[in-house]
Amino acid sequence: MGIVDKIVGAMTQTAVYWATPVPDGYGTYTYDDPVEIDCRWENKTEVVSRVGGEGKKGEELVSFAQVFVTQDVDENGFLYLGDLDDLDSAEEALPETVDGAYRIQKFDKLPELKSTNKFLRKAYL
Repeated sequence: MGIVDKIVGAMTQTAVYWATPVPDGYGTYTYDDPVEIDCRWENKTEVVSRVGGEGKKGEELVSFAQVFVTQDVDENGFLYLGDLDDLDSAEEALPETVDGAYRIQKFDKLPELKSTNKFLRKAYL
């Protein structure tokens, strides 16, 4: 069992994820319907550098939580530690209104050593 399998096995929490952020032309985004995903959520403040994505290369950002996830997630998408049952229909449509839902500022995907199909995935909020 590799390190990725061990970390995935430790993902005992559930998060709600809003994917595919698309600018609506009015300064906000629209998203796919939210889904539940397995995760390991760590509240931890850290300064990280962006190496790609929508931000400027080398730009530093302050992340207050890092979330290990089992699938790729989109920068500017949202994550919320909890279940869909915790949300009402208006909150499901607008993650910006959900207390405790946070924008994904950065996403890293690191391949496991000697593997081409196992990845460690981490979102910075």
